[in-house]
Amino acid sequence: MYTPAHFSIKSREALHKIIVTNPLGALVTMTPEGLDANHIPFELDPDRGVLTAHVARANPVWQQCKDGANALVIFRGNQSYISPNWYPSKHETHRQVPTWNYEVVHVHGVLTVQDEERFVRGVVARLTRVHEASEPKPWKMTDSAPEYIDGMLKAIVGIEIAITRLEGKTKLSQNRETRDRQSAAQTLIRQGQAQLGEAMQKTIDPEA
Repeated sequence: MYTPAHFSIKSREALHKIIVTNPLGALVTMTPEGLDANHIPFELDPDRGVLTAHVARANPVWQQCKDGANALVIFRGNQSYISPNWYPSKHETHRQVPTWNYEVVHVHGVLTVQDEERFVRGVVARLTRVHEASEPKPWKMTDSAPEYIDGMLKAIVGIEIAITRLEGKTKLSQNRETRDRQSAAQTLIRQGQAQLGEAMQKTIDPEA
């Protein structure tokens, strides 16, 4: 990924935050038919340095990618079009152009297939626990009949990716004047893109 120094994410905690808050990753692998991409919710274990997930047994990716295959997982955070009209300097010099601001993390690693019921059950249980947490009455696997859950678990296969490298990019107008960044951030917030606007403001004032 092309990443100018002023857009690079240096903090491991910041990289992990983007992954955890945007868990639907694009798993990119090389198959006999060429590059393939699958969109899968992942769980990050920062202590072990691994991503875990599951795919449908009918999905050929787990058979095409033998243990030890290289993999890339892309996690995209906040993103939006940025109009040059949002920059005060544009109205003075007319030397600004449209751009797109975004946050993204690329996870490079080695993929291992985990086709064991205990592993898959654990992945599903943890993902469910995290994503059901905001529900008034969180769903859990024991809400369904054991034989139904057993059948569903047999229809999926676990995968684990040992992380070898993390790279992240936050393109948040860091190469623009402070007043231009502030104006664009405020415009995004007014338009309902509060998270991206606030992230831009933090490039000006980390305490914002």
